[in-house]
Amino acid sequence: MSEFWLISAPGDQENLQALERMNTVTAKSNLSYNTKFSIPDFKVGTLDSLVGLSDELGKLDTFAESLIKKMAQSVVEVMEDAKGKVPENLLANGVDLTSFVTHFEWDMAKYPAKQPLVSVVDTLAKQLAQIETDLKSRTAAYNTLKTNLENLEKKSMGNLFTRTLSDIVSKEDFVLGSEYLVTLLVIVPKPSYAQWQKTYESLSDMVVPRSTKLIAEDNEGGLFTVTLFRKVIEDFKTKAKENKFTVREFYYDEKEIKREREEMSRLLSDKKQQYQTSCVALKKGSSTFPDHKVKVTPLGNPDRPAAGQTDRERESEGEGEGPLLRWLKVNFSEAFIAWIHIKALRVFVESVLRYGLPVNFQAVLLQPHKKSSTKRLREVLNSVFRHLDQVAAASILDASVEIPGLQLSTQDYFPYVYFHIDLSLLD
Repeated sequence: MSEFWLISAPGDQENLQALERMNTVTAKSNLSYNTKFSIPDFKVGTLDSLVGLSDELGKLDTFAESLIKKMAQSVVEVMEDAKGKVPENLLANGVDLTSFVTHFEWDMAKYPAKQPLVSVVDTLAKQLAQIETDLKSRTAAYNTLKTNLENLEKKSMGNLFTRTLSDIVSKEDFVLGSEYLVTLLVIVPKPSYAQWQKTYESLSDMVVPRSTKLIAEDNEGGLFTVTLFRKVIEDFKTKAKENKFTVREFYYDEKEIKREREEMSRLLSDKKQQYQTSCVALKKGSSTFPDHKVKVTPLGNPDRPAAGQTDRERESEGEGEGPLLRWLKVNFSEAFIAWIHIKALRVFVESVLRYGLPVNFQAVLLQPHKKSSTKRLREVLNSVFRHLDQVAAASILDASVEIPGLQLSTQDYFPYVYFHIDLSLLD
């Protein structure tokens, strides 16, 4: 499952033993895979500042999640012809999202832990706001390009009455440069082909004999040429309409046709250049993604060796990706990384507010093995940690107990600090 529960409990001996019990039960019952989640020692500041940060981080968490969803959707839209490769382009620090979350390490260089918490949060907020601004600008430009292309493509579709004729006709189909003669295009229903051939020369005076030719047809009819003198155009149109023949208002303009074809070609090229499906990994040695070894210490098994590889060890599968896809990949990674850092900050702030000073808590990341096990997993956690909130626990265990203003269920009962990370929203 691409779902994670990020929890914390006090770091005293009693609660560390409770964590071990939780790990033992969840492992034996195959409920979840659990790992310690490392959070640095931040400058705590005042209680008032923590309360304010708690509210601000909640809003920033929601904003970051919404932003990465939008960016993931933009990748899907840009890669419309290669949607199977989308997950390969939604990476964080060069690794898949699940690996990044389970191997999370705080980025001290980008978000120094020695800074006041408010400064760290401000840095994250400004970074995400800038990404959102750039995303709006770039996707607006791409959508305009896409809309213009779709409008041109619509012109080349439909029936002979509505579609553009520039990709059907050629210079040889027309009498050009004549002061007296002009070639018209007439749509004739299929059942009326024979009637057209018999009558077109007599629909009006001054129609050039044997000047008709079928140059295109669709399911309903055909597009015929006919040459006549300019002075009888209106008369010919009237007589043609009476016989259920439709004259298309089209006059051959070589420059206009060339311009339309070039515009279509340019838009197709511009759209295609926004992405390249051959490149699904960032170039080796990217300055945006420095070498970064990931490691994990499974809860209850600190001797387990580190796993993972550096970015330089991951070879690029191609080059030449387009500017929009490249920007989306780089900034999706940045936004996702910022989002998980926000989760870590929320755990720290909420743990200090709930468990008090001095700072002493243990954060744990749980990955439920399957959706059907989440209810049982919640029950195990509530049972193991219910001593952290005896009043709330009593209201759950005894439905007859009513606490004014407090309505709890096993679904929203958290005696411990709890946050949810759902990566399935990005699928």
